[in-house]
Amino acid sequence: MLGKIVGIFISPRAMTPMISVKEAKLEIDRGIVGDRYHSSLGTFSKKLAGLPDKEITLVEVEEIERLNESTSLNINLGDLRRNLVTEGVRLNELVDKCFFVGDTTLKGIRLCEPCKHLEKLIGEEIVPSLMHRGGLRAKIISGGVIRVDDKVNEYK
Repeated sequence: MLGKIVGIFISPRAMTPMISVKEAKLEIDRGIVGDRYHSSLGTFSKKLAGLPDKEITLVEVEEIERLNESTSLNINLGDLRRNLVTEGVRLNELVDKCFFVGDTTLKGIRLCEPCKHLEKLIGEEIVPSLMHRGGLRAKIISGGVIRVDDKVNEYK
């Protein structure tokens, strides 16, 4: 086992606050039901159209805690606008690898680097502190329902 899911977040439209949910349905080639990128209403929906990069994003709770400790910020789990918050998982190591979240299978596509748009929403300069630590973009290989506390396991 690599770790577990400690938070699941969706937002129905671009620029709206992230909503914490206890469970979410993942659909292949679409994303998380109820999330802005599933319905093509995200800020980068046109740019990411047809790419697996839009399906689901993850970030480590350890990186959120590190950011808060190294700055005067008080970033909450959903503030970085990633869909899943993990604990005990080194997400950078999952680029180009398949892994399980509960009964679903994901494949790491590329790092989810922080951007100026995220800084605009948070209201603080965070890009340098989160460079190469901002999470992972993933493709949904097999869909289903995921829940907070689901295990994240290596694909074997």
